[in-house]
Amino acid sequence: MNMKSSLAALALLVAAGALHAQEAAIRKNLAERLPTLGKIEEVAKGPIQGLWEVRVGSDIYYTDDQGNYLVQGAIFDTRAKRNLTEEREQKLLAVDFAALPLKDAFTIVRGNGARKMAIFEDPNCSYCKRFERDLQKIDNVTVYMFLYPILGGDSPEKSRNHWCTADKGRAWQDWMVRDKPAPLAMGACDTGAITRNLEFGRKHKIQGTPTTFFADGTRMPGAMPLAQVEKLLAQAGTAAKPQ
Repeated sequence: MNMKSSLAALALLVAAGALHAQEAAIRKNLAERLPTLGKIEEVAKGPIQGLWEVRVGSDIYYTDDQGNYLVQGAIFDTRAKRNLTEEREQKLLAVDFAALPLKDAFTIVRGNGARKMAIFEDPNCSYCKRFERDLQKIDNVTVYMFLYPILGGDSPEKSRNHWCTADKGRAWQDWMVRDKPAPLAMGACDTGAITRNLEFGRKHKIQGTPTTFFADGTRMPGAMPLAQVEKLLAQAGTAAKPQ
């Protein structure tokens, strides 16, 4: 190794050491000063100069290089019109599609069903009903529908009755899209899937409905315009193809 290469390697080591020292200082100061903050999972350089990202679970905070100040809120890139904090949070909350408990969902298939998406919905969610009506225009898709009764009232009862219906997909579409009555109780059946859906949602911080997962792991909260759904389905299909 020549002198130039040696100096470059030394500079990298020094920079890495300084970075580690700053990370350690941030962790130490925040832990001592804000013991209720929770376990700090990660400290890393933030999206803008001079700002550090602090991750507690899937929650994102920002601080200076000594942990003297803590900021909670979103950072927007005004030039690119992007919410950088939201993008980072969605990346952290992404779920491998193969890890979804698909046995606890029922399917709605349109066209050849080649494209895949999974949606967590509450039967009393007005946004879900609007989203379901829009999704009627999406073709060649398999939708894995997870009943997720979190809005209170009779949501758990409606979810149980839908799950215990012989043709779950049709009953769901009748209720959500066609304004037909929700199915009545059909006797006892195993509704453990709904309990497991709620447990899965708590674990992965699914806090609202609808919440949609695409085949590439992309996670999107709330009802989306059709153009965005089509874009994400195409993006997920491209990601699934071997390079």
